[in-house]
Amino acid sequence: MIGQTIRDLRKLKKMSQSELAKVVGVSQTTVTAWETGKAEPSSSAISSLADYFNVTTDYLLGRPEKKDDNTKTADIDDDDVIFTYEGRQIPKEDLELIRRIMRGTRNDIK
Repeated sequence: MIGQTIRDLRKLKKMSQSELAKVVGVSQTTVTAWETGKAEPSSSAISSLADYFNVTTDYLLGRPEKKDDNTKTADIDDDDVIFTYEGRQIPKEDLELIRRIMRGTRNDIK
């Protein structure tokens, strides 16, 4: 898979295998071996290829993009955190009500 990706990126730049070999510092036969799957590039070669083609090493390796998980957590008892709902700050009294519900002490809810 990495070989096909290297080949596709090289062709997008309209480069020959020997031109790419010079950029990476390997022989043209090494580039051919990568592209045909007969050899795998070293980690330093992968890094050089990623830099040259302006892609990530994960892209070269065929790894899916990792989704940025924006999930944030905070303890409801943390008074330094401002909790919001639909863009508005949750009043302290409502936070206390939520705390009581979460603790299972609904009997003292007004």
